[in-house]
Amino acid sequence: MNKSILSAFAAGLIFGLGLLVSGMANPEKVLAFLDLFGNWDPSLALVMVGAIGVGLPFFYIAKGRDVTVLGKQIQMPSRRDIDRPLVVGSLMFGVGWGLAGFCPGPAVVATGAGEIKAIVFTVAMLAGMGLFALISRPEAAKAAS
Repeated sequence: MNKSILSAFAAGLIFGLGLLVSGMANPEKVLAFLDLFGNWDPSLALVMVGAIGVGLPFFYIAKGRDVTVLGKQIQMPSRRDIDRPLVVGSLMFGVGWGLAGFCPGPAVVATGAGEIKAIVFTVAMLAGMGLFALISRPEAAKAAS
C-alpha cells in the first residue's frame, strides 16, 4: 500500500478516535460548550487547547521544511488578508455549527456511526460545497486568464 495513503489513513483514524474519546462527535456536548449562559461545558476548550499543543510544534517544524517526511511538497497557506468571503464563510460555519452541533470532522465520524442527524448534516455540507464550487467557478476561470 502507498505510504501516503497509509499515512492519511492513520492520521484520520487517530483524529476520529480522538473525536470519539473526547466526546466531540456528540452534538449535545458541543452545544453545551456553546451555551455560555446556561449549563456551559468547557471541555471542548480543553480539547482545542490540547490539539493546539500537539500540533503547534509540528507546524513550527514544517515552516522550516520544503517537503514532508514522505517526500511530498509542503504547501503552507500564504494569504493573510481578511476579506468578505472569509468573514461570510466563517459566520456561516459558526451558525451551522451552533444549530447542528457538528463541524465537518465530527460530522463525518458520526455519519460513519450511522447517526441520522449527522448524515443529514454531511449531505447538506456536501451540497453547500458543491454549490460553492459552481458559484466560484466563473471567478476562478477569470482569475486564471
